[in-house]
Amino acid sequence: MFILGPDTVSNRDALRIRWLPRRYLGRTWLWPRGGGWRLKARIVFETEVLRYALVLSPFVIAAFIWREQAIFIAQAPVLMVLAIYLFEARILRIPRAKRGELMGEDRADAGLDLLRHRARAILTRIAAGRGLTAGTLHLVIEQSDLLRAPPLTLVSVQSDDGPNLLALDETERAMIADTLFTPPLTERDLLRIGLKRGIELHDLSFEPATVSAHARMAALMAQRQAGGQ
Repeated sequence: MFILGPDTVSNRDALRIRWLPRRYLGRTWLWPRGGGWRLKARIVFETEVLRYALVLSPFVIAAFIWREQAIFIAQAPVLMVLAIYLFEARILRIPRAKRGELMGEDRADAGLDLLRHRARAILTRIAAGRGLTAGTLHLVIEQSDLLRAPPLTLVSVQSDDGPNLLALDETERAMIADTLFTPPLTERDLLRIGLKRGIELHDLSFEPATVSAHARMAALMAQRQAGGQ
């Protein structure tokens, strides 16, 4: 999971928002600031040109090994296109006709209900902790459709005040990382639900005005405890 914010993205200018919900995946290049090599490798793998080069590398190797056949190999575009198609559409992705078989309807409904519940809890804590009383917050979740690759999930909290992308602090990011994707709803579970239902982006909105006084008091006490440590 890649939680977006000025502290987690190297190219901060790419985070600018002009409308809600702002999509990032497939529309702009975001490079992690930290995050470990696995996340960076997964983001690199999302680049289509690099995947195409990976698929076509056997043709290049074959041309060097069998030099006398190099011209024939280089002039075999149909085989190259077929190799790219099979890798992209049959190996990395699941055909649209089979996406309905990824899970049962009841399980998909339960997963979406749980996602809404978790999103509301997360946005409630963020709104209460920041003392927000107006506007609308959006927990926006985007996922790559490469089912057979490790999941790539972009998570951001966007506000209609501006609009802008909230600069989440370390405590808020940790709270999202600890609570958004845990069994029985993991990143891969949500990816399967999205593919089954044709959901390209999950936009879960919340109005801070609905935060209860109890939640605001709990957030204030948590801040005081954190400050005293």
